[in-house]
Amino acid sequence: MEYIPRLLEEKIRHSLGRNKSVFLFGARQTGKTTLIGRLDADLSISFIQPDVRQRYEKSPHLLKGEVESIVPGSSKKRPLVILDEVQKVPDILDVVQDLIDRGQANFILTGSSARKLRRGARVNLLPGRVTTFKIDPFNLSELPAKDLNERLLYGSLPGILAADNDADRETDLESYVTTYLEEEVRAEAVVRNLGDFARFLELAASESGGIINLRKLSQEIGVAHTTIGAYYQILEDCLIAERVEPLAKSKTRKKLTKSEKFLFFDLGVRRVAAREGTKLPRDTMGRIFEQFVGLELLRCAHANNSTARIRFWRDPDGPEVDWIIDKNGTYIPIEVKWTGNPAANDIRYLEVFLSEYSSAGAGYLVCQIPRKTKLSDRVFAIPWQLVDELV
Repeated sequence: MEYIPRLLEEKIRHSLGRNKSVFLFGARQTGKTTLIGRLDADLSISFIQPDVRQRYEKSPHLLKGEVESIVPGSSKKRPLVILDEVQKVPDILDVVQDLIDRGQANFILTGSSARKLRRGARVNLLPGRVTTFKIDPFNLSELPAKDLNERLLYGSLPGILAADNDADRETDLESYVTTYLEEEVRAEAVVRNLGDFARFLELAASESGGIINLRKLSQEIGVAHTTIGAYYQILEDCLIAERVEPLAKSKTRKKLTKSEKFLFFDLGVRRVAAREGTKLPRDTMGRIFEQFVGLELLRCAHANNSTARIRFWRDPDGPEVDWIIDKNGTYIPIEVKWTGNPAANDIRYLEVFLSEYSSAGAGYLVCQIPRKTKLSDRVFAIPWQLVDELV
């Protein structure tokens, strides 16, 4: 597959042009290394390689001398230094801070896990010194989907989409899931029983997009509900799952759901982790389609480095709305339906939401229609291909 431009590239270049360093987070195989490889670095170090990692673990200060030895070019610009998978040598960040503060270099730091960077008081996340971005699998703006079913089943990781056929994609997804279970989780050294975690991973993938019930999962797996919460935190820190919080403010409703949802970052990884196969019934495809739209909204917000937050709205005794785009208190409600012929019944909860929240201007039903259609005074049906335009 030829290189497909990523929306973040221009924003990263803009930050570097302002003499700002960059922290680029993203799960494995989302394209971090390919993206930073397009930038003209004076020094590039990957901590994936064990011998390189061990060298800097023993002597983080070596980086200081290497950077200071770089002779500035005729442009007098600061040298650009890339440190790939920096979470593997977290102590190096103290050296990076010193070099940034003294104006010795600009940095691009990448990481596929935030866990080791957040653990303990000694960790230095370079507050105020770096611009943070998150890279996801391809969104629709970067790589439009020709086949919706393909995206729902196999996801949108660059390496998976580059495979020649579905059998190879399935093999590569199996390998990906195993890699995360064996490498990432074991490397975190916080899971005592990998068997319990493997069962949790399967159930969490199956429950992706639904309201989380920690006690129910704890009963099914046979571990404490606090352990289930810790397992979800591992998925979140390793960027495998994303937490989606509910909109729980209302002047009229007292029972709005306050529990969260989690979305697996890629639908192909989710399906293989859930052991669902590729022959899925219509209702399952409908649920996956809902997650697809939620992921697209999240990815678009990340790619635009937007302050918009993606939420959902649910009253256990009545209406619910699949997704809410929260732009600093201005709401855009979104329903998702696996249909090409939307009806009035499909938008009834959107109408309820719009009537209860004065800051909401219009609602949208995302479905499989060929073009945008007005369904009522304030509700429009749009093709799934146009989801990114809402954020």
